[in-house]
Amino acid sequence: PITSGELLCLGSSLAFSGLFYYLYRRKARVVARIQEAPKLQVDDNLPALVSAAEGRCLPYVALEGIVLPAQAALTSHYHEGLQGVIQKLLLKEHRLIWNSLARNW
Repeated sequence: PITSGELLCLGSSLAFSGLFYYLYRRKARVVARIQEAPKLQVDDNLPALVSAAEGRCLPYVALEGIVLPAQAALTSHYHEGLQGVIQKLLLKEHRLIWNSLARNW
């Protein structure tokens, strides 16, 4: 004989498992798209490629090229000969979607 409390626990466990599996699969698809992203070189052809793309936007693209520091490169205290730069500008585009249930963007 199964009690109602046990059925409630079983149902909630299945519901949470389904929710977490759904979230896992959604994130796995995003990771797969990122890993399959085309690799482009930073050169003179890049602006023409971006302007020819749909919506003047390239989704999930890996850019490869040489970065030059604006002033002086940072040197590592721990690894001799290792240098880096600080990214000064970061552009994030957020897509707003109306959530009719919560009545917010």
